[in-house]
Amino acid sequence: MYRTETGQTRNPAAREPLPLTRAAVDRAAHHRLDEAWLAAAWSHPTTRVLVVSGGQVLVEDTPEGRTELVLMPSFDAPPSENHRYFLGTDEDGVRYFALQKDSLPGRMDDAARPAGLREVGGLLSDRDAGLMVHAVALENWQRMHRFCSRCGERTVIAAAGHVRRCPACGGEHYPRTDPAVIMLVSDEQDRALLGRQVHWPEGRFSTLAGFVEPGESVEAAVVREVKEEVGVAVGEVSYVASQPWPFPSSLMLGFMAKATSAEIRVDGEEIHDARWFSRDDLRKGIESGEVLPPMGISIAARLIAFIDDMMAGNKAEADPANPFVPPYTTLHVGTVEGGTALNIIARKCSFVWDIRALPGDNWRAYLERFEAYADTLLRDMRAVAPETSITTEVFADAPPLQDQGAGARLDGKDAG
Repeated sequence: MYRTETGQTRNPAAREPLPLTRAAVDRAAHHRLDEAWLAAAWSHPTTRVLVVSGGQVLVEDTPEGRTELVLMPSFDAPPSENHRYFLGTDEDGVRYFALQKDSLPGRMDDAARPAGLREVGGLLSDRDAGLMVHAVALENWQRMHRFCSRCGERTVIAAAGHVRRCPACGGEHYPRTDPAVIMLVSDEQDRALLGRQVHWPEGRFSTLAGFVEPGESVEAAVVREVKEEVGVAVGEVSYVASQPWPFPSSLMLGFMAKATSAEIRVDGEEIHDARWFSRDDLRKGIESGEVLPPMGISIAARLIAFIDDMMAGNKAEADPANPFVPPYTTLHVGTVEGGTALNIIARKCSFVWDIRALPGDNWRAYLERFEAYADTLLRDMRAVAPETSITTEVFADAPPLQDQGAGARLDGKDAG
């Protein structure tokens, strides 16, 4: 029915770490049952605490353009004995805890703002991203699993937030993780199969995805989900990468899959529309604004990383073993007359948007769409190029573009 490829490390889609897989803190699980050590760690002056509420934390945007978690000393943290979770220790010996609260604390300096993983997951440093993913995942599980599934009694927190115990029947419950597959299906004609979910905005297309069922392998789940959602048969399945997705408790497993049939029959329940896209089809759809590619920090953006290859015109450099995942490219977008309409300094980015490629006046409509997604695009870019910047002050009435070529910047200086 299907065959799994080995040697996945050659896949360019897995070369750069996915935004939510990054971490720089040792979880130090051996300390979770040592109450004396945990109490001493909490009281240490170098210990730092991350407050989490409803999947959000406080972040601060620095003058240097970085986005950082607001981490406070334990003696400044809001009181909470029961919902204190140990996250780990860094190489300098600093201990980190998460504190679950009903609301985030206020800040007198107004410098901090609440944010969720979708907004800042790609902007944070490796350390901060790992801490936030860990804290949000624990909070989601703690909020949703307060009672024993065996006897119904309320459970209590143990193991520094990583276990819930039932005092009535003695049952132990561990954080739930739901495996889900997400796959880019391609065919022998070098086309990619993308779908649009029922609740998505018009024009948004992405890879197919679904949960792994009980007693099912992940490869079988890929085959089944594609067949169920769009009626296409799949043969060869190859693993790319995985990423935690705590919305609320998934682990996304990314795959490439080869179709053995072409006819599409959408289920009408999860998938409203599905299409085969050639490189030219997808490029033209994006240029006209009729197709909105996946945004944000999901694996879908990585699986469709060939978009940057199309926009930069480096098709010849695509990996022949996997033509839909080319090497990352470099492109600098040109200037506009009379003001800044778009400024992308893109180096090794998953998305490159070349507005000079738009025919006629379509660029204006495209910029209007781009404005809505500029923040998400910036997060994607900063995940691999922290110095990336985007300015969008004059989207609505920007004058026509000057053709400055791919080596120019908005300020007219040579981009190198």
